[in-house]
Amino acid sequence: MAGQQSMVRKIINRNIERHLVKEYLMSETKKSGFGGLNIQRTPQGTMVTLKAERPGMVIGRRGKLINELTRQLDSRFNLENPKLEVDDVEEPRLNAQIMADKLAGALERGWYFRRAGHSTVMSIMEAGAKGVIVILNGKITGARHRTQKFIAGHVKYCGEPALTLMERGYGVAIKKLGTIGCTVAIMMPNTRLPHEVTILPKESSESTEDVVIIEEVEESSQKDDEITNEDVVKSENKDGDDEK
Repeated sequence: MAGQQSMVRKIINRNIERHLVKEYLMSETKKSGFGGLNIQRTPQGTMVTLKAERPGMVIGRRGKLINELTRQLDSRFNLENPKLEVDDVEEPRLNAQIMADKLAGALERGWYFRRAGHSTVMSIMEAGAKGVIVILNGKITGARHRTQKFIAGHVKYCGEPALTLMERGYGVAIKKLGTIGCTVAIMMPNTRLPHEVTILPKESSESTEDVVIIEEVEESSQKDDEITNEDVVKSENKDGDDEK
């Protein structure tokens, strides 16, 4: 039992560590457009892959900034031989984390919440997304807390499709009245939903019918051969009895 508890505690501590690393890199690379983080443990060490909208701002001149971030990861966190790599985001408008940070930045600059929400939804849908939902929580217009949603396209709210098919990003806008939470969930263009079924063309169905017909003809011919063999045997037996 003690061994099981230690293993559970080890897994929990590892997940907490990953979350702290993500928060640190997100705060340090906010201006470069933080788009996600992937941590993999390898025999050579820990590979940390960071996605950014502008990778040059993360790398710095002659790799100065990325080397400093690697040293900070090694000293601050319990990572074994960390190696930091930066990947470019192909389409920033389809990255939920980047769009959530941009939405929070627009609200902090004084954009009206409806204008910011609708412009975010329009830019994501123009990039080819299948669906998007933007949720604002907090003191948006007055002293009371409220929630405002902006929805376009096909969106999943619950169940396994909502967990696996929707990419989510979170941002926080700090204003004078209070903080506003910004949540962006995007369904990617090439997402295949569980209820989507592909129907085979007519030619393939005809070919399967032909195969079934051929098999039936072969079985019937085998049965006819067996029947003729039985008739021959019976006729031979009758001729032998007549001769006796």
